[in-house]
Amino acid sequence: MNVLFKALNDATRREILELLKQRDMTAGEIADHFSISKPSISHHLDLLKQAGLIEAEKQGQFISYSLNTTVFDELLKWFIQFKK
Repeated sequence: MNVLFKALNDATRREILELLKQRDMTAGEIADHFSISKPSISHHLDLLKQAGLIEAEKQGQFISYSLNTTVFDELLKWFIQFKK
């Protein structure tokens, strides 16, 4: 759970999640939306993958990233338990 909150604690990573909410994207497509280096984008993507928030699938020479909504479902269940 700590890895998940660490991943969500960064504005760039939250913005990446917003982009992936619209459609699956490659790292290059994601990087085009930011004014930071591609290695920095790769680092952010790696942290999001470690947290289970995104999934990566190799398609030819590119890797396509997509949201993993299962993790969000689990997070919501965790939050809801505090309302009871």
